Amino acid sequence: MDTGCWLFGGEVEDSVFEEGPKRRSGPPASYCAKLCEPQWFYEETESSDDVEVLTLKKFKGDLAYRRQEYQKALQEYSSISEKLSPTNFAMKRDVQEGQARCLAHLGRHMEALEIAANLENKATNTDHLTTVLYLQLAIFSSLQNLEKTIFCLQKLISLHPFNPWNWGRLAEAYLNLGPALSAALASSQKQQSFTSSDKTIKSSFPHAGKDCLLSFPETLPESSLFPVEANSSNSQKNEKAITNIQNCMAEKRETVLTETQLKACASFIRTRLLLQFTQPQQTSFALERNLRTQQEIEDKMKGFSFKEDTLLLIAEVMGEDIPEKIKDEVHTEVKCVGSVALTALVTASSEEFEDKWFRKIKDHFCPFENQFHTEIQILA
Repeated sequence: MDTGCWLFGGEVEDSVFEEGPKRRSGPPASYCAKLCEPQWFYEETESSDDVEVLTLKKFKGDLAYRRQEYQKALQEYSSISEKLSPTNFAMKRDVQEGQARCLAHLGRHMEALEIAANLENKATNTDHLTTVLYLQLAIFSSLQNLEKTIFCLQKLISLHPFNPWNWGRLAEAYLNLGPALSAALASSQKQQSFTSSDKTIKSSFPHAGKDCLLSFPETLPESSLFPVEANSSNSQKNEKAITNIQNCMAEKRETVLTETQLKACASFIRTRLLLQFTQPQQTSFALERNLRTQQEIEDKMKGFSFKEDTLLLIAEVMGEDIPEKIKDEVHTEVKCVGSVALTALVTASSEEFEDKWFRKIKDHFCPFENQFHTEIQILA
């Protein structure tokens, strides 16, 4: 061949033409798997490898945790944490998570939250952040802090919007939040009512002192012979204002309860939609769990008093972003980014999350909400 026609980069390595390794005749050697007895890591070891020794101690801590021996597990994890190399990031994160979970079970929630915050600051990919959020979720659930629990779930959903189980847990949390908020508003109303009544009594009897119920001067000027009529008129106005505030607060309680039920209903519908889309890809126990959860959601939906057209609207809004075939979208790609970029991936506040997912539904269902808030401010 003419060398002038030889293309640049067309050279071929000589190794391509070398004869490959000869295959061994006869059947391949059998593979011998290492068999470990139960709790093999409790056996004495003479290993000089520090990493192996620490790994065995971690297994002991894991077993103690599974047996709910949290103090023992915490001791194992703590002893490992002190000796781990700073470069062994993977085991260090696992051990710190174990410490935090043990502390939460032992009622030492603030220490657990400190470890979780440290892990969150050092997270470098979405898997790390997901693990930390599940850890914080467990701690706040143990504290029975509904608002923080809901916010953790909202952040998890921001990272994994096609995970049906987090949506289901969010729906349950909203169901529990409704009565709690309603009770808090009722308590606030009762306190406000007592304060307002106290102000009414004091304005009706301006001479009332600290040490006596009523005190009048010995002689009254002629112009003050019948002050009761004016005081009675003021009292009626005050009572009317208090009644108006109480009525508005009662209406507010009803609005809050309806709003949380709306969010719970929307979250349940989203859960059911995602389960229905993943159903064709599942078999065996996964499919059984899917169908059982769908039935449980169907039963809970009967407890809501929303009309059929409202439910259809909710389903339409909550399913807007779901593709025809979810497939790999459920298991999102692990993104390795810095902590600042990771923070941008999750919702910054509960208000931001709810505005994104529920605003269209609320605008349709509660068109007078802003007007109601204005009325409350005027009356207050």
